[in-house]
Amino acid sequence: MKLLVKLGGTLLDAPDSRARLAAQIAAARLDGARIVVVHGGGKQMTRFLAERGVESQFVNGLRVTGPAVVDALLKVFAGSVNHELVAALNASGAPAVGLSGIDSFLVEAEQMDPALGAVGRVTRANPALLDLLTTNGFVPVVACVAGDRQGRIYNINADQMAVACATAFAAERLIFLTDVAGVLDAAGQVRAVLTASESQGLIDGAVATGGMRAKLESALAALGRGISQVLIAPGAAPDILPRILAGEAIGSRLVPQEVHAA
Repeated sequence: MKLLVKLGGTLLDAPDSRARLAAQIAAARLDGARIVVVHGGGKQMTRFLAERGVESQFVNGLRVTGPAVVDALLKVFAGSVNHELVAALNASGAPAVGLSGIDSFLVEAEQMDPALGAVGRVTRANPALLDLLTTNGFVPVVACVAGDRQGRIYNINADQMAVACATAFAAERLIFLTDVAGVLDAAGQVRAVLTASESQGLIDGAVATGGMRAKLESALAALGRGISQVLIAPGAAPDILPRILAGEAIGSRLVPQEVHAA
């Protein structure tokens, strides 16, 4: 089975959380899964910039990315956050390789809006490196940084990076491990299963807003590109990844359409 696991930066901020998730990923690899990991790091980025006197500015949830932020992208996302996770995976017995979208044109992008600076929109993803590494037993760990053919560097939303890598890699499942219990409906209850149309309804009805809206939009994009199911689940829950892979109903499972029994 091909899996793509997206880890939010909050889950990677503490060594014990990193080690716990790394051990679960390593166990899934031993069970035969070919796994790609994509990670964010927004919390770490904001802290890094603040320590240097750079105020973080956001427009519609996207971080305005000037030269100082681009420098931080490479130091934080592709640097400390990426390699701390790689080290945790190595310690758990899963040989990991730290990457960003810049490596071997893994993910290419273009500028989204000049007002946002170097915020990028994904234009293309090349699975060759992910296939090469996973076929040979390695776990690629991809930071949400991309480039273009002219050598420019772009800040990519981590959920969008996960979708780009998952679709290029032809992952059977895309798993978002996050800091919420799942997707909430208008009554504040976690929805165990959501179809694409129901997910769109939560967006249109302003039930899903902010970060959850962004996750649902990314999940819908993945379903539309052939990923059979997307899971949004609480990354801090005990043994979350093996429970998901065993079929336990935890978090929210998004599918293209409802399957009715004959």
